[in-house]
Amino acid sequence: MAKTFIPHGYAPTLNLYDTQKAISLLKRIFEDTLCGRLHLRRVSAPLFVEASSGLNDDLNGVERAVSFDVPAAEKDAQVVHSLAKWKRMALYRYQFSVGEGLCTDMNAIRRDEELDNLHSVYVDQWDWEKILAPRDRNLDYLQQTVQRIVSAICDTQTTLRSVYPQLTVLPLIDPEVSFITTQELEDLYPDLTAKERENAYVKEHPTTFLMQIGGALRSGQPHDGRAPDYDDWSLNGDILVWDSVLGQALELSSMGIRVDPEALDRQLRIAGCDQRRELVFHKMLLAGELPLTIGGGIGQSRLSMFLLGKAHIGEVQASIWDPETISACHDAGIVLL
Repeated sequence: MAKTFIPHGYAPTLNLYDTQKAISLLKRIFEDTLCGRLHLRRVSAPLFVEASSGLNDDLNGVERAVSFDVPAAEKDAQVVHSLAKWKRMALYRYQFSVGEGLCTDMNAIRRDEELDNLHSVYVDQWDWEKILAPRDRNLDYLQQTVQRIVSAICDTQTTLRSVYPQLTVLPLIDPEVSFITTQELEDLYPDLTAKERENAYVKEHPTTFLMQIGGALRSGQPHDGRAPDYDDWSLNGDILVWDSVLGQALELSSMGIRVDPEALDRQLRIAGCDQRRELVFHKMLLAGELPLTIGGGIGQSRLSMFLLGKAHIGEVQASIWDPETISACHDAGIVLL
């Protein structure tokens, strides 16, 4: 069931045509700025991967991939959920060096996604990955990288506001990042749900990096799910901003320093996913054949929503919606692309 709501008094800041022009400009500016900040090179990426490769992202382990057979190749394929593992393999295959990285457009289908203002079955991200030196596999390097990404968002917003003065009615993103762990957040708000905690904290700290997602907290439950075979749960996090249009925390990016052989071994055991050790990607990683990396995904539609002041993700991307969402947006004068 869809969970779309329309904020009271909402009206789009830009009309339909200006919205689409602004999305195009935003994507060009941000990608170029991000690549410059993080020393990334643009590469091409797959829409689907071999089902037996272990390269697809299993997300929370329950989402079903869109699968199909390729008779000419005598193989089964899956539309990607994300490129978290593919990117690391690509850095190895393309022989990137320490300090170098890649950036690509990731287009995915997540068929089991619930539909609401922020979620669609179509997912579009800038997926990026960068090779680390062993000495940089630490919290300081992670936080420095977060600051660089936030600065790229700030610069993009400044340029957009100069081209489209209508956007100056929206608040500027706070360049100061507040860093907090999921356990610290639970300790602050023990009686709230995970989402309620995020909203309470980010409202007071409008640019936040919420760290250490995936492992169980002292309450016995994780803050949120994370697959055990890409992020190191002790060195990852989400970039959250306060969305003044929707009045809630908005996740723009999930990212982290990736598992090394020790972290992968530990997290596979914790998650009960030992069978994955036999997949090609996992065998190579456990054998120490893949480079140490940091990486993440930055939502293209999410960032467009935030910087253009939109109330629904369907205003910045084309997808399929349920009748209730279509009706609610039509009645509110919201055009779904």
